[in-house]
Amino acid sequence: MTFSIVGRCAQTGQLGIAISSSSIAVGARCPWLRAGVGAVATQNVTLPALGPQVLDLLENALLEPAAALDRALSANEWSEYRQVTVVDALGRTAFFSGKEALGTYHAAAGKQCVAAGNMLASVGVIEAMVPAFENTKGMLADRLLAAMHAAIAAGGEAGPVHSAALKIVGDLSWPIVDLRVDWADEDPIGRLDGLWQAYKPQMQDYVTRALNPTAAPSYGVPGDE
Repeated sequence: MTFSIVGRCAQTGQLGIAISSSSIAVGARCPWLRAGVGAVATQNVTLPALGPQVLDLLENALLEPAAALDRALSANEWSEYRQVTVVDALGRTAFFSGKEALGTYHAAAGKQCVAAGNMLASVGVIEAMVPAFENTKGMLADRLLAAMHAAIAAGGEAGPVHSAALKIVGDLSWPIVDLRVDWADEDPIGRLDGLWQAYKPQMQDYVTRALNPTAAPSYGVPGDE
């Protein structure tokens, strides 16, 4: 039903998640990020609460990702149905796939990234994502999306993909990228990439407007001078 990648940019410290699913609105339930703390993707039979719980343990209990993930899973029922991946603000990673994960499932960690999925065409889908992330140049979003395209090229899900999301945090308390395709009959990852290409040249403008409206560029709407 789902495949995803969580990753950190070593140059900027940004944390991000790209994710897709056969289900509607995957971006509403599965990606969880906190600036300066970490990124968590909770998927398969999703328990959204695991995202904030793992992030709280990373931030407040100062646990490493593996320990934070283990404690959060141990505090909740039905852990054998969950699939969760984590990267923290230092680039350390952890992942878990319960024995009741759906269909063919797999997870793999790389350098400051983790990819995971279930209901896959093959485990090779996940194995293709990590090197795509590691070897792609550019911004974190570009690297995350490259991994998603690599997954599709390797076979993707066993069934059709209908939703996709891209979310990134940097130094600010809010996401600097939060893009979603909640439902598409065809190619939601391609549509998500198109959204990113449109948003990419505007991203810094929205940060500037938030922090210093007097330095903001023109809004480009009638009456704006």
